[in-house]
Amino acid sequence: MSFFSGPSGPPGCTSIQEQRDRWERKRSRTAKELVQTEQRYCQQLELISTYFVEILKAKGTLKLDVRESIFSSIKAIHSVNQSLLVHLENGYFGRGFDQFCPHLNLYNTYVDNIYNSSKVLRIQLNKNKAFRRFKKLQEDRPEFNEQRLEDLLQLPVLRIDQYRHFLQDLAANTNPDQPEFQQISRAVDAVCEVSQRIQNNAQRHENHLQLCRVQKLLKGRKTKVLAAGRWFLREGWLKMVPPKGKEAKPKMFFLFSDMLLQAKRCSPLHPTNGDKFAGQHAYPLQDCSVEKVFGHTRSQGGLLSLTFPKAKLLLMSNKQEELNDWYQSLSSAVRKLQNKSDDLSRRPLHSERESNNRKRNMMSSDSTEHAQSSAAEWESSAPKRLKPSDAAEDSAEPSSSSCVIL
Repeated sequence: MSFFSGPSGPPGCTSIQEQRDRWERKRSRTAKELVQTEQRYCQQLELISTYFVEILKAKGTLKLDVRESIFSSIKAIHSVNQSLLVHLENGYFGRGFDQFCPHLNLYNTYVDNIYNSSKVLRIQLNKNKAFRRFKKLQEDRPEFNEQRLEDLLQLPVLRIDQYRHFLQDLAANTNPDQPEFQQISRAVDAVCEVSQRIQNNAQRHENHLQLCRVQKLLKGRKTKVLAAGRWFLREGWLKMVPPKGKEAKPKMFFLFSDMLLQAKRCSPLHPTNGDKFAGQHAYPLQDCSVEKVFGHTRSQGGLLSLTFPKAKLLLMSNKQEELNDWYQSLSSAVRKLQNKSDDLSRRPLHSERESNNRKRNMMSSDSTEHAQSSAAEWESSAPKRLKPSDAAEDSAEPSSSSCVIL
């Protein structure tokens, strides 16, 4: 008796099965790598918990608040990840992440503190000799495999991004009809939220460093750059065209999300400010209009016309690409400010009773904000000194619609 060896199903069945087999192979590879990396990750978390957090707590080398500032929620993260690892090793990926994701607030706490953690750690290493020696002894243990504490403390932040990639791959290669698909999909959304939070924190931190850098470039304490909600956009030299045909003079301009700061270089012969700039004018962008002026530079660069309520600037560049970049940056900043103002003006009105209640509830906070705003005026006679290393960004933004002479 002979048997028919051809496909037993309808046409196309083989190709569908092959596709499913490919998905399963990809899923198996992703699952295997996820388990292996999770095992390594938990081992590294255990190193921090055992050889740093627990021993430092027992020895009292660091005060409680300092210890918490450096290590934050690392022990709690280690605990929940050990539970996740058990599920992953047993193949319960959907169930494991379904139980893990409600604890992602521990990661939120950790990533929000990561820059402060690095700062406090540097301070302690500089001034605490006992802690410096302790850290060196622990890192020399063979278990650490020449890893430094600074690198280990970054692992939870890096792990979130790894989870995002693993979970997206698992979701892409899991049958949507399986219950586990819904669990993994929910985990993708939850982890992506934390990943976005990390990116936002990194952007805010980088922006703060840029503001501090510009603040250090400006001499004296009169010109204040650090302000809540302010973003650094760009800087560069532009020639300022005078109104009566005089020679255009180069000026340094710093563009922020809410203002354009004009500055001039200090004398290179000055003993302390030779490499700094002196702030001259701060132009609020809220009511600014930006236009290109053509036909004045013979196709080499061009002019930008900036109109403010009480001032007008003509700025020139000999490089067309640079001029276009400045035009785009200025136009975008002005447009965002105006859109924000329009959104605020379109907010629905409350009833008179609700409005009165709100006013009564906000009286104390309004007076506090007014005091803070007054303290942050651009021409304050005795402004508070802000060090570049400080993380405080609580200066009030200038509210004047006219330029400020510095």
